[in-house]
This record gives sequence, structure tokens and C-alpha cells, in this order.
Amino acid sequence: MSVPVLEMKNISKSFYGTQVLKNIDLRVAKGEIHCLVGENGAGKSTLMNILFGMSVITNTGGYDGQILINGEHVAFNSPKAAIEAGIGMVHQEFMLLPGFTVTENIKLNREDTKPNLFSKIFGKKLETLDRKKMSADARTALDKLGMNIEEWVTVEGLPVGYLQFVEIAREIDKEGLQLLVLDEPTAVLTESEAEQFLEVIRRLADTGISILFITHRLDEVMAVADNITILKDGELVRSGPTESFTIAQIAELMVGRRIDTSARIGGERPKAATEKVLEIRDLHVDMPGERLRGIDLDVYKGEILGIGGLAGHGKIALANGIMGLYQSVGQVRYEGTDLPLNSPREALNRGLAFVSEDRRGVGLVLEDTIANNIVLTSMQVQDKFLKPGPLKLKDQKKITQHALESIERFDIRCTGPDQIVRRLSGGNQQKVCIARAFTQNPKLFFVSEPTRGIDVGAKARVLELIVELNRMGATVVITSSELAELRSISDRIAIIYEGKLSGVLAPDAPDLEYGLLMAGKSLEEVGVSEGTAN
Repeated sequence: MSVPVLEMKNISKSFYGTQVLKNIDLRVAKGEIHCLVGENGAGKSTLMNILFGMSVITNTGGYDGQILINGEHVAFNSPKAAIEAGIGMVHQEFMLLPGFTVTENIKLNREDTKPNLFSKIFGKKLETLDRKKMSADARTALDKLGMNIEEWVTVEGLPVGYLQFVEIAREIDKEGLQLLVLDEPTAVLTESEAEQFLEVIRRLADTGISILFITHRLDEVMAVADNITILKDGELVRSGPTESFTIAQIAELMVGRRIDTSARIGGERPKAATEKVLEIRDLHVDMPGERLRGIDLDVYKGEILGIGGLAGHGKIALANGIMGLYQSVGQVRYEGTDLPLNSPREALNRGLAFVSEDRRGVGLVLEDTIANNIVLTSMQVQDKFLKPGPLKLKDQKKITQHALESIERFDIRCTGPDQIVRRLSGGNQQKVCIARAFTQNPKLFFVSEPTRGIDVGAKARVLELIVELNRMGATVVITSSELAELRSISDRIAIIYEGKLSGVLAPDAPDLEYGLLMAGKSLEEVGVSEGTAN
């Protein structure tokens, strides 16, 4: 048997007396795609932080167990040491410099230089950047990922899917790469982008690079993995070849309970009213990479309307534009009167709530507490949780009590209401965002990519919460890159193509119709009858 590229033996780790990993074994062979799955809090990221020598591990007492790279014992005390050993890692949260270009981010701290007159006299430190070589290297890495983006464009303002590919391109560009760790790399990608990405990692594995792939998308696991390791509550549940698992088995092992992935979440809801609560006419939204180019759409009171489509076609821009986060023109009528555009405060004042697709950049105050994040918008816009009187002082007792109730209601896994939000898992951060929306008691609720980057158990709970809010009387507009997710809770689904409305379908419409609308076509255009499509 050949020596594995990576072997982790009996890895255990505790944080301040709480054991988060217990005797974990992991083995990855040369050229293997190994998927690591588990709910948020299962210990996946901690295990990878140990492997990569992250300071959060070294500064908290280290770990127990052994790590071997190509059969040699190692103990990385910094990411730099791991990188020098041929390990690359793409973290779940972006680590790009917004004001830098794509090339500058790819080559960061590894810039190519060339000599000049001064460097020949005074030394290498005065060499100038070899922009031609840097550009060529960046272009090669981007081409491997199938990205046609210009390599000298600034990354700030690019869609999140593009940012993820830039992160991956940076790792591919490094010399001596033998093991690439990918922490939820497709969480920000649409289905088509994810398919493109999976093909890329297959090609990388074929060249001998080992891939350690952390994902919550179980269909991706089955599509590309050679072997699968499942963690639950910091312990190894099962590890083995992919053909020995089914998706249902993986989901059940991850969460310890059987999950029905096909049933309609929340059951059937009463038929939505015919009263229009939102009328959108010729709406244009200038959101970089996701522009809307004139859309007409009606939203009916009491319904859950899904918004779908491929990346870059504008689906994310709809909610962002109406909520005033990007420059918009057109007409939006809410409850029969015009809603002023480009004014987030006015949208909130009118009873609209929004959970952004960028929960860390827009949705949360990361360095503040769970309690303050939950009440922030209601306190600022609705004057809730304030003591009587002209000074508008915070009523901390009410805030804490409401936070405790929300933590229990939304199953936020935390140490208490005073825990800093940054330290929560992605799924629990998303629950805080939704708890904030519930606190506003909105009449119209926009939510974008609500389950991005969270595990299958948390995903089901988040979707259940959205349905619960709808049953409390809120009209919901949910944007998602996962059609199965939209079809599980929506009453109707609108597909956006090239910035315009391609069509609106029932959740049980045939897959063919959805595929055609996402390509900007209809059944009639391709000569298929509805009976044939069914």
C-alpha cells in the first residue's frame, strides 16, 4: 500500500475544558478526492485548523494526536509552515484584499519581481514587480478554473461566486501543492458554477493533487468523492468508499436522525390570497455582476415567492435593489403606494425585512453579541427595547430576555446571549439573522441564499423557520441558487435570466421547464408540448 499524502491519527482537541474533537482518524491518498462531512459544530473546521497550523489552535494549548505528511511526522505551528509543506487551504470566509486586483490577490506575498538598475546596485529588495509574469500566472490559474474574468480587475464589488474562484486560483498558483483543503468552496456558487468547479477538482486530482473537500451539498459528495468521512459532535461516525453510502445514509449519520429530503417543508399551506402586496415595474438594479435590466413582477399577499436563476443573471439584485442597498430605478408599489427606491431606512420603516446573502458582510455585526444583533434593527427603526423617556436608553433586561427566548426558539447553539457572533458557526449565524427578522415582525420578508454554507440539519431548520414566519402572516420572497430548496417551500418560483423575468412556474413543474427558463427559453421555443414535458 502506498504512503498516504495525509494521515491524521487520534486527533483530539479541547477549548477551555470543552472537548470538540475526540480521537479522529483521517487518511487521504495521492490524487484522492476525500469528502469530510458533518453538521456545523461537528468539528470539521477545527480539524482543518489543526492541520493548517492556525493560531486559534496553537494559542489554545495545541492538540493531541499525530499528523503525517507523506509518512513523515509534522506539527505545523503556522499556516506558513503548512504551505511550505505543500498544503493549500481555501477557507469558508473570504481572505481577499478588496482594493487589490485579481492578480494581486492571487500572487499576494509571492509576487514576481525583475531586476532593474537600482536593484543591481542596492540589492533584490529594490526589484520591481514583473507584472507580465504575474499576469500570465494569474491567467493560467483562472483558465484552469474556466474563468474568463479580466485578471487586473479589482476584486471589490465582484459577485461572491467570482471571489470564491479567485480564492481557489490563488492556491492553484502555488508551487509544490500536493494537498488542497476546500472548506465549503461551492457554498457561494450556483449549480452551474458548482458543476464547473467539480470538473476542475477532478482534473486536479488526475494530476496527482489530493483534495480534502468539506461540503454540505451531499449530491456533490456522491458525484466526486473517492472516500467519505463523517463527523458528528466531534467524533468519527464512519469513513469509507463513496459507493458504500447513499445520500440518505450520509444525512442520517450526520444529524443522527432520518431526514426526508423530498417532502414539502412545513406541509401544504393554505392557498395564497390574490391581493397584490408588491408590484414591480421595469425595475433596474445596478448591482455589480448581478444587474437587473428591467423586470415586471407581482408578489401576492401571504405567499412564499421563490426567485431562482443562474449566477450573474440578476436574481440576487431583486431584494438588494428593493431594500435600497444598490442603486435602482423603476417603480415598486407596496400595499398600493409607491415605495421610494434607494432608501434602506424607508423600506424598513414600511415593514420590510431583509436577510442578506452576505451574512457576515451585511447581515451581522460580527464583533457584537448575539443579543444586540437580534434586536439591532427593531431598536433602531421601531424604537423597541428602549426605556421610556426622551433619552432612548437601551432596556438591557428586555434585550437579554428576548435574546434568551430567541436562542431557544431558533435553536441557536451558543454559550449564551452575550457570546460574540463571530464565534458562532455559519448555521447559527444564519439563525441569528432570521431571529432579527422575526423580531421586526415584518409584513414582507426578503431572504437571499438562506442556507448557503450551512449543513443539512441546520438547512432544514432555517427553511422551517421561514415557513413559520410566513404562517404568522408575513409574505416571503426567497432567493436561492438551489432549485430543490425553492421547490420545497415556495408557492411560485420566478426565474431570472439576463436581468429579466424568464418566467414563473409552480414548484411541481417539470424539471425541463425550469431548465429551459434558466437558459432563457420556453417549451414553445424548443418545440416541446406541456404533455411531453410532464
